Amino acid sequence: MASPAAPDPLLLTCALGIEHLALRRGPGRRPGPDDPNGGTGPDNVRLLRTGMGAQAARRAMTRALVQEAVHGGTAVLATGFCAGLVSGMRPGDLVVAAETRDPHGHTPCTGTELLATALSGYGTVHVGPLAGTDHVVRGRARAALHETGAIAADMESAATLDAAAAGTARRPVAAVRVVVDAPGHELIRIGTLRGGISAFRVLRGVLPAFLEWHRSLLLPWR
Repeated sequence: MASPAAPDPLLLTCALGIEHLALRRGPGRRPGPDDPNGGTGPDNVRLLRTGMGAQAARRAMTRALVQEAVHGGTAVLATGFCAGLVSGMRPGDLVVAAETRDPHGHTPCTGTELLATALSGYGTVHVGPLAGTDHVVRGRARAALHETGAIAADMESAATLDAAAAGTARRPVAAVRVVVDAPGHELIRIGTLRGGISAFRVLRGVLPAFLEWHRSLLLPWR
């Protein structure tokens, strides 16, 4: 009798050491002693730190997927911190990307509504376009990005998902970011440390929601 096929894998990506630390300390995480990036949760879930910036994210994603067993079979979820662009956002709020966009184009995300529902118990959830940028946005730059329709911005998600989706329409991709600063809570202001702690705590707790999203992709009716 043939052995059952292994579940399709999930690759979680982040850029910064502090993001990586939060995800490694999250509930449901199981250490992976042979994986320098640290195992996360079930055997078919891997955590990858890409490094900061779009170029680093694109290179890391390309390397990570080159040896996947089934082309397009690995689901990719980019996560970490972001800059909120919408007035009223607060540190610790969650952003679920409906799509990511940057000068290279846009990448639609998979299962956005399901992911937003899974995350609703972890804090305030915002759904909309996530913009890629090559620098920390403040003041007028933040407002200009919001005028394009984006609700949040970060430096890696758009490049990560663009690289992940290249050459295949099959691969599920998503991006979830935790707001670390927002129009009323910019990084240069007093209270940044408190905002960073709030964002860290939220990111540390959301792994079960990511796993729920991934499990939903494996159901026969999806």
